[in-house]
Amino acid sequence: MKTPKRLFDFIDLTAEHRSLDHAVNSKVKGKWVGLSTKEIKEQGGRCSAGLLNLDVAAGDKIAMISSTNRTEWVLADFGMSQIGAINIPIYPTISSEDYAYILNHSETTYCFVSDKEVLEKVRAIESQCSKLKGVYSFDKIKGCDHFESLLSKKPTKAQTQEIEARKAAIKSEDLATIIYTSGTTGKPKGVMLSHNNIVSNVIASQERLPLTYGEAKALSFLPLCHIYERMLLYLYVYSGTRIYFAESLETIGDNLKEVKPIVMTAVPRLLEKLYDKIYARGAELSGIKQKLFYWAVGLGLRYEPYGQNGWWYEMKLKLARKLIFSKWKEALGGNLELIASGSAALQPRLARVFTAAGMTVTEGYGLTETSPVISVNDLRNGQMRIGSVGPVISGVTVKIAEDGEILCKGPNVMMGYYKDKEKTDEVLKNGYFHTGDIGVIDEDGFLKITDRKKEMFKTSGGKYIAPQVIENAMKQSVFIDQIMVVGEGQKFPAALIQPNFEVVESWATKKGISLEKGASLSNDNSVYEKLLEEVNKINERFGQWEKIKEIRITPDVWSVEGGHLTPTMKLKRRSIKEKYKALFNSIYDL
Repeated sequence: MKTPKRLFDFIDLTAEHRSLDHAVNSKVKGKWVGLSTKEIKEQGGRCSAGLLNLDVAAGDKIAMISSTNRTEWVLADFGMSQIGAINIPIYPTISSEDYAYILNHSETTYCFVSDKEVLEKVRAIESQCSKLKGVYSFDKIKGCDHFESLLSKKPTKAQTQEIEARKAAIKSEDLATIIYTSGTTGKPKGVMLSHNNIVSNVIASQERLPLTYGEAKALSFLPLCHIYERMLLYLYVYSGTRIYFAESLETIGDNLKEVKPIVMTAVPRLLEKLYDKIYARGAELSGIKQKLFYWAVGLGLRYEPYGQNGWWYEMKLKLARKLIFSKWKEALGGNLELIASGSAALQPRLARVFTAAGMTVTEGYGLTETSPVISVNDLRNGQMRIGSVGPVISGVTVKIAEDGEILCKGPNVMMGYYKDKEKTDEVLKNGYFHTGDIGVIDEDGFLKITDRKKEMFKTSGGKYIAPQVIENAMKQSVFIDQIMVVGEGQKFPAALIQPNFEVVESWATKKGISLEKGASLSNDNSVYEKLLEEVNKINERFGQWEKIKEIRITPDVWSVEGGHLTPTMKLKRRSIKEKYKALFNSIYDL
């Protein structure tokens, strides 16, 4: 089989040479419905013909806004890519104001939406979007053109010739997609990625994923509008992995048990929640069962790959896997072997304990601007080191600047920011993309991220604080759900904390402490003292100038919808500080 060069080649070549049954699967009316690779190609061709009927030209922009991953996304992506249309994926959870900005900035002509809720947000700003000609929905919604209407007819002979001519004209270096990064401040930036940017990343990343053609299943639930999950979607197609789209975040547990996947992707936030739930269940056990549970967890938290802890540890781990960890694995479907973690820094304890349990967590690193993978761990061939983001992938060069910033060069680096030469020139210099992340490469070639360059700050005493390092350490406490370190220009660092309300309430019940529900919980003195105790334990790992001296507890669950987090679950620092301005001011008597 030829090596793919353009995005649509993944479907084309696979359908021609080794089509897979049930290659892409979605839940429809309670049942899994799958399409073979050949059927995806055929229906994608129908989509292309439908778009030609709408006079979609090469270079036209088509937006995709879906609240869940689904088969229609794949068909639309393939259908538009092979006629040269540019895919503009948009996070469904962003504001209507950002919808309007992206649709106008990209000059989108048509828009695909998943459901009524997303449609209503588009309808609310549709009149502001002068280039927008029409909206099609994946669900059947009264008053909206349905996606199936584009698939109703096979391409005519003339359309088939047109599609083939357009495919032949598309070069690997041509623009394939514009992905608007939400960012933590300011207007979204449109990252331009070529076919080659993504294709090269798929081929290089595949070397690090042990997937056997036609045998593996993957559960997909991270948003396809994010390049991380989207790149892996192409990788799954290319590696012959059957893809199952989870119904929703709420049904992941059920879907895991139904599908029994070998691989899935995750963000650290999900792994944190999984671990906390498992740990909470262990706390409910009693007697010898609870002792065994805590023994196994303690063993897992000391895990090192390649038998580095010695034969006696490996013997105990084998027993722990049989008695305790096998139940963890069964709860996640029973076959899960690989969890690819990205998007944010992963606490090493999570990589240790899940890998010890037989579900290897391979942490990687990258950005939308790098398509996205720059480096990734791989348990095979000695290419895994917990606490690192692995060795750099093939074809990519990384160097560390004098100030510690990670610089990247390779075929994965974006074409630039759409309509923004100034911002492009800020990050693309001397052939390298400046990531904005601070890191180091050890003597064995493993990359480690230490912080975001722009998020580091100085106290009034002139000491540098790396907030992500401290935050990641603090979140090892089951009592702390979210935390943001503050203190730029102040005498000392402090923190705003969203506690794990379930854990706090369970702890209070066991201690016989009466707590009031709701916002008043954040003002409860016993809760404050407990969280401060947790912070002080972890403070011992840091230098005197880095220790958190004061904390304030926020009353809300931090969320994307609430404006606390970006769609990729990163802290929106400016927004959080503004929301809790009074709490911040009370720390420093401002």
